[in-house]
Amino acid sequence: MGRMPEPQQGFAIGVDLGTSNTVAVMRWPDGRTRPLLVDGVPVMPSGVYADESGQLLVGRDAQRLAGLDPSRFEPNPKRRIDEPGVLLGNREVATVDLLAAVLGAVARAAVEAVGFLPPAVLTYPAAWGPRRRDVLAYAASRAGWPPVRLLPEPVAAARYFADVLRRPVPVGACLAVFDFGGGTLDIAVVRNENGRFNVVGSGGIEDLGGLDVDAALVEHLGTVLSASAPDVWYALNQPDTTSRRRDRRLFWEDVRGAKEMLSRTTVAPITIPGRDQAIHLTREELERVAEPLLRRAVWETGAVIHRCGLRPDQLAGLFLVGGSSRLPLAARLLHAELGIAPTVLEQPELPVAEGALAELVPPQATPAMEPQTAQAVYPATAAVPVSAHPAAPHSVSPPYGPAFPVSPAAGVPVSPPPPVYAPPSAARSFLKRPITWVGAAAAVVVLAVVAVLALHQFSRGASAVDFSTLRAGFSVPIADSKNADYPVTATVGNRTYYGWTGNKKFHLGAMDLDKQKNVWGPVDVDSEASTWRLWALPDRVVAIATGSPGALYVFGNDGKQHLQVPIGSEDIAYFFKDHLVLYQDQTRQLLGLNWSNGHQDWVRDNPKSGSFNDTLLAGESTLADFAGPGAPSGRPLFYADGDSQRIVQTGADKKLYLVDGTNGKTIRQWNAVDSTSVKYFASDGKYYVGWGSPYQIQAYDLNKQDEPQTIYSSPDSKRSLVTIAPCGNGRVCALDEATDNNSTEVAAFDVNAHKQLWRKPAGGTDTLVSLGDQVLATTTQSSSSVASFLYSADGKKQLLGSDDQKTLGVRVNAHSLLFVSGNLDGTSSGDLSLVGVTTQDGKRTALGPLQGVVGSSCSWNEKDVVCAKEDKIQVWHFTS
Repeated sequence: MGRMPEPQQGFAIGVDLGTSNTVAVMRWPDGRTRPLLVDGVPVMPSGVYADESGQLLVGRDAQRLAGLDPSRFEPNPKRRIDEPGVLLGNREVATVDLLAAVLGAVARAAVEAVGFLPPAVLTYPAAWGPRRRDVLAYAASRAGWPPVRLLPEPVAAARYFADVLRRPVPVGACLAVFDFGGGTLDIAVVRNENGRFNVVGSGGIEDLGGLDVDAALVEHLGTVLSASAPDVWYALNQPDTTSRRRDRRLFWEDVRGAKEMLSRTTVAPITIPGRDQAIHLTREELERVAEPLLRRAVWETGAVIHRCGLRPDQLAGLFLVGGSSRLPLAARLLHAELGIAPTVLEQPELPVAEGALAELVPPQATPAMEPQTAQAVYPATAAVPVSAHPAAPHSVSPPYGPAFPVSPAAGVPVSPPPPVYAPPSAARSFLKRPITWVGAAAAVVVLAVVAVLALHQFSRGASAVDFSTLRAGFSVPIADSKNADYPVTATVGNRTYYGWTGNKKFHLGAMDLDKQKNVWGPVDVDSEASTWRLWALPDRVVAIATGSPGALYVFGNDGKQHLQVPIGSEDIAYFFKDHLVLYQDQTRQLLGLNWSNGHQDWVRDNPKSGSFNDTLLAGESTLADFAGPGAPSGRPLFYADGDSQRIVQTGADKKLYLVDGTNGKTIRQWNAVDSTSVKYFASDGKYYVGWGSPYQIQAYDLNKQDEPQTIYSSPDSKRSLVTIAPCGNGRVCALDEATDNNSTEVAAFDVNAHKQLWRKPAGGTDTLVSLGDQVLATTTQSSSSVASFLYSADGKKQLLGSDDQKTLGVRVNAHSLLFVSGNLDGTSSGDLSLVGVTTQDGKRTALGPLQGVVGSSCSWNEKDVVCAKEDKIQVWHFTS
């Protein structure tokens, strides 16, 4: 995990890989910028040609060779981003390799210009989801680039508008970017948020670009030719030989050239293959043909601005970029329809690439301005749902209440699948001895933890988070990073605890996120264990070494060790206000241990019957607990109220016990559900259990001795219960699936009225995340796909966009979510991408990337993300 070599200071490059053309702009140490010349010109065609040997050629060489065999030529590889491969001649070439070939040509030109590859920022359309961005990033890696910064194109354009053109965009004001390229129209509204631009809304038309204007012109000219020279037009329109396909390509190129010429003149000639005389295209004809297409573009621009809650006259500007925005009619129609005069340049291909350079901080910039990387992060301490007790007599789901795993082995991987094109070698290993999931599962078994502590001093998520683009904060170095393994962090309030293993010791420290400093440590904890997990509590941190034997250590906020307790590999720990409650699997006992000295204050034997000797446990939570940050499993990262201190225990004697965590005594008991399949949680004085086929959901009132009430009975025996969770005061939600067609649905039930309130599709999900009176259905256990659905409280509206529906969602507070693309349980360095979403309306904010972080090390609160990165523990801020 050694330190990466420092890049050559002062040089940087911005790259805009376009549908039709690719542009790169270099920045020199003195601040000068100039377009990078590829094959002697600043605008390189993005086309790729595969020769008979399989070599890929790009740019003008590819266009020239396409005349020999057009079937080997792909003129617009970016348009094929969603396809795994493209057939060129008799060979299928991966789309990522086509993009890599284009970026490789840019890389070679950069090396020729300055002797090395400088730090780079690569732009992408704002509407692109994580899958497309992953392909783009991997293409850069395949082309030999070091890790690149990915940046939305409208943000780069806004930077050029404000920094290069020096047009005013006051703080809080918005700029609309009209990006009319070769393949698509992309519209975005960006806001100046304290000097950083953030996309507040985007849209566009995927099938409208310069190529579509070209197609409309070809169709128009075909009408003319079919009347005067039908044989010529048939040969161009239906080419059946190599020479005719070559003629068709040359004809299209000439039409495109005439279109560009008409932005400067009123008449342009077009050569017709097979005819001696050219025909002439006038600007009037061009505008008549293009106007219906451009009016679609204008209407979409107005719609995007309106969806952002703005009027055109409230914008600081309307900036036109992309080669097709050169059409004079585009600016005229926008001005006429929207009432705002657009800004368009003579070379509209350049602003995105040059503006992107503003995101690569010059050497003199402050650390807070460092560029960041894209994808979402969650705490390692709660990244996996707790598995059932290994020896339990029932097939159970983990209690939804206060319970967390100690190690990844405690459950199933929760991260979304890796990028489609990312091979195992794509990411540089962070660890000296990285472990696989299977290896971890074999080495470590379940240890669940419950934190029920008074946290009134911390936020309860009273309002939605004001998301903003990721900004780097301070960091703490990892000592002897070449020999460091298995970094972890845990965050509560303004305190983050961190640690790593090295030299047969665990190194533990604490940082204050508000004061941006290290407050103590790292201190050495003697242990042979290689794998550790942390739980951050308001006044202490619990560090658990997994192994045989294992140990639980407690350190105070001052960094002093207060407690060391041996634990077995299958023990379960509960952290209450007054006691550490430990379930010992070997003795089948619950122990109440004093926090200050480890003294055993009480002991409780496991209820048993004959030789059958096991137990199920659920700590009681409250709705307030689900108002703060949560793990991917939906469980709170900390608990807001510690007054309950109660545990629900199901014994092998088929009895249900409510246990007082302060003294181990039974408060009351009931007959337990006798079933081989149980889903359960305890919250706000009730214990909910789902079981049976057809399944039913029952509720026990923990404050009364009454019999349980049946909330819902499924009328369909083919539907099985996946999980249940709280979803508001007096409501419980369930996720169930049909065993015959695997259709998954989420439903909400009224606890008091004993009725179903609504039911909606949630295909591909397996987890419910409580969000006040809403619920998120998401995926934590799928190895092949990820899905998320967020419904309004009344179930009438699904609020997530298409991109966010394909990523893992995690709670920041009851009104805000983070969506992550990337590997959250990975122990090697990789890239994560974050998006913030407001639950009430589904408003999304692309926060940016986190490059080269260890996913399993990350934790967060309502404003910061903390992860291990290279040789340090790094903080990022995601609020304004």
